[in-house]
Amino acid sequence: MLVSGRSRLLTALLQAQKWPFQPSRDMRLVQFQAPHLVGPHLGLETGNGGGVINLNAFDPTLPKTMIPFLEQGEATLSVARRALAAQLPVLPRSEVTFLAPVTRPDKVVCVGMNYVDHCKEQNVPVPKEPIIFSKFASSIVGPYDEVVLPPESQEVDWEVELAVVIGKKGKHIKATDAMAHVAGFTVAHDVSARDWQMRRNGKQWLLGKTFDTFCPLGPALVTKDSVADPHNLKICCRVNGEVVQSSNTNQMVFKTEELIAWVSQFVTFYPGDVILTGTPPGVGVFRKPPVFLKKGDEVQCEIEELGVIINKVV
Repeated sequence: MLVSGRSRLLTALLQAQKWPFQPSRDMRLVQFQAPHLVGPHLGLETGNGGGVINLNAFDPTLPKTMIPFLEQGEATLSVARRALAAQLPVLPRSEVTFLAPVTRPDKVVCVGMNYVDHCKEQNVPVPKEPIIFSKFASSIVGPYDEVVLPPESQEVDWEVELAVVIGKKGKHIKATDAMAHVAGFTVAHDVSARDWQMRRNGKQWLLGKTFDTFCPLGPALVTKDSVADPHNLKICCRVNGEVVQSSNTNQMVFKTEELIAWVSQFVTFYPGDVILTGTPPGVGVFRKPPVFLKKGDEVQCEIEELGVIINKVV
């Protein structure tokens, strides 16, 4: 990303903070790049909107990407906790490029119609069982990367979502044990091509959901012990500064624990797997008349305690 673009995003990021920046002892794990470093590195974001501590400089034996870090469990997390407690140098936010906190997961599981208020918006009954679909991992991009409008679609829409990141392998996981398999939470933008989701491809949702760049994630993987209650967080989406979605994760029909229990009946979860837990009302397709994203738009997806991701549409 060009420096001018990065500084514009930084300004927008700071302006976007509804919930003010506070340096924190919360564990906010990031993947990042910097001009003086070779390849991706693991870091700690020093609070929502803060700079980055280079974990690989603190302990060169740590993996440089998130999935191997999560696979090692408590051994690597304890190193990150030590780094958080130490007074370490902080790279200014303007000098780093944030990558998605998780790249190339085994799977990206998505949940449809999982907000009570989103069901009301569509005038459809609340589902009795979770509605599961997926995005390919190739759709994942970073928190400030561009969303590319595909020439194949004229109806690209926004969806802010709470994303769960799995930290521990499991199959047939009980709801009561589910949080032991969670590493943490991040913000997701489930970009959706409604023409392909609703009318094409036999009305199977996959293709409309999985164009390249259709899954911005970030800015940080906030560990579960750093989030007071993932099911009571303000969640909102702004397009060009205008609030288009505003709700609370307490509107979720099926909470994290139920989703993990349900999906793990069918598949094995692996560290780094991502679950997009559904979107609140206010998407473009159900507006009268419908509104879709166009070149030059800027979408900000924000969740209380987790942060904000900002994606320009090109």
